[in-house]
Amino acid sequence: MDIKVFTLFPEMFESPLNSSILFKARQKGLLNITLINFRDYAQDKHNSVDDYPFGGGAGMVLKPEPIVLALEDNLSFDDDEQEIILLSPQGKVFNQENAKLLAKKKKLALICGHYEGFDERIRSFVTQEFSIGDYVLTGGELPAMVMIDAISRLIPGVIKETQSFEEDSFYHGLIEYPQYTRPRVFRNMEVPEILLSGNHQKIQRWRRKESLRRTLKRRPDLLKSYKLTPEDEKLLKEIETEEKNNG
Repeated sequence: MDIKVFTLFPEMFESPLNSSILFKARQKGLLNITLINFRDYAQDKHNSVDDYPFGGGAGMVLKPEPIVLALEDNLSFDDDEQEIILLSPQGKVFNQENAKLLAKKKKLALICGHYEGFDERIRSFVTQEFSIGDYVLTGGELPAMVMIDAISRLIPGVIKETQSFEEDSFYHGLIEYPQYTRPRVFRNMEVPEILLSGNHQKIQRWRRKESLRRTLKRRPDLLKSYKLTPEDEKLLKEIETEEKNNG
């Protein structure tokens, strides 16, 4: 996948892109990331990328010229394999389903905002707009890093075992089941006996049940839109009974 990031602060990406899985994916040629400073496309001698908003108001707004010129110089607007994404608090909230869809694209462009927002006309040149949550950050660089990480790990070959991400929370719409490793007993807390049984069918059933239990407790909203199987319904009834008995 080819990802182009349009930012005023390319240096912010150096450590994340040169560490861990993202670094290995770039080494393998599975991920090509280009950082483009749109200040290089400023049109005046001061290299200005922002200005006061018409009508007054606090703060400065990003000008359209530097960003649009940077896009035109580095992208093709008629490429169906490309998404041009504006990172903004006004965008739809980015989730795992979005990550799965974007991971199928060959080319992504991420535009990182700053200051008090964008000139509205910039939105005419983008295909999607995303936020990573209902809060405001100083700029779009951190959201861009989050999206790059979430999307890249779904690209075939980036993570060696696909099961590693297919069992992640949210990948199939539920929260992941509890995980344990050695030691078997840690400060009087023991690993559930069933995980030591070697009975894979029972282990899978336990994991599914605990995934449902954890989703019910922590994110019940996810269950409202999740298509439950008859076995899931049975497990939820068991969970309800157990919770009543323990309550």
